[in-house]
Amino acid sequence: MGKTTTSINLAAALAQIGKSTLLVDCDPQANATTGIGIDKTTLKQNLYHGLIGDVDAKDLIHTTAVKGLSVIPARVELIGFEVEMMAHEGRELVMRELLEEIKDDYDYIVIDCPPSLSLLTLNAMASADSILVPLQSEFYALEGLTQLIDTVKRIKASLNPPLRISGILLTMFDRRTNLSFQVAEEAEKHFNDLVFTTRIPRSVRLSEAPSYGEPIFTYDPSSVGAKSYLALAQEVVER
Repeated sequence: MGKTTTSINLAAALAQIGKSTLLVDCDPQANATTGIGIDKTTLKQNLYHGLIGDVDAKDLIHTTAVKGLSVIPARVELIGFEVEMMAHEGRELVMRELLEEIKDDYDYIVIDCPPSLSLLTLNAMASADSILVPLQSEFYALEGLTQLIDTVKRIKASLNPPLRISGILLTMFDRRTNLSFQVAEEAEKHFNDLVFTTRIPRSVRLSEAPSYGEPIFTYDPSSVGAKSYLALAQEVVER
């Protein structure tokens, strides 16, 4: 439970507090697409078709069951983007150009990235104003975080000078274990105010919700997971 769970539920939480929000699924696995309730097998067009220039961004947008939340879905075709754009000049900025025409229509655009550093991830980072980093409360998580921050610095220097890290979010936080508190302590020691006050708990309900194609707010709105993501949305807005 990390980036996609957070992308879906943060986007839904921002919509819950009255912010018009677009979720962009930039991962060929398309977990954010199915997790928000869209049957990807029925899609005729997805983010891939926008990135290769076949379709305008506005024609890719789907509404969701959450009022104020829309989505640009993904499918496995996105894998082809890497190969087809390899020789394309300005290939790292294709997503920025695609989203340019619609960015003023939303208060927030949340992009769910692939799990590895790829051309798609570079495109997402080159398009974004800020990056939210989910950090699982596990032993090796901090090592990967340092590498990610180095990558952000490089992208900031070369492709997207305004890019910043909006915050580091502790996920799968288990108050019953010392390890979760140790990871939190280390993160706060190294990254200070970058660490969000909100911590997302380890939760069966949060894990179950995507398999029903729902964010936590429609699946179990009274759960601790729903309350945590609402708190995170407020903290993101304040920052």
